[in-house]
Amino acid sequence: MQQLIWRLVATKRAYQLQREFKEIDKLMNGLNNAARLQLATLTQKEFAAASKSEFPHLYGTPPEQRYTAWGSGTDIGLTRARSENLPVRIRGIALWLTVAYHETRGTSLPALDGVHRSLLRSLRFLRESMPASTSASWFTSEQAA
Repeated sequence: MQQLIWRLVATKRAYQLQREFKEIDKLMNGLNNAARLQLATLTQKEFAAASKSEFPHLYGTPPEQRYTAWGSGTDIGLTRARSENLPVRIRGIALWLTVAYHETRGTSLPALDGVHRSLLRSLRFLRESMPASTSASWFTSEQAA
């Protein structure tokens, strides 16, 4: 019974993340090349900061919300990504991508695995938009873990 409830909660979360990802993806595709380069650079920095965190999937979550099933990093990131201010939007997209990646990484649930694959495609797109010298070290902290 407990496994069934957990699967239902995870499926609901996967649906929410997939819906949010579609919006984030549209916002990313609407960026010009200079803004996309800024996003790639900022996302790389966010990944580095999150990987140093004790719980990377809770990166961006206020400490008082640490004991929830998932953090509020994706909610905060999505709110910022919807901003009319371009730097705020870029920071929001970077935060959302980082937290969603860590939240879906290594999952055994098919619904969350699909979200993770979508995220990996977007991250690869961002990585390829960076100069080769910068993009070479993108996932080095992740690969070491």
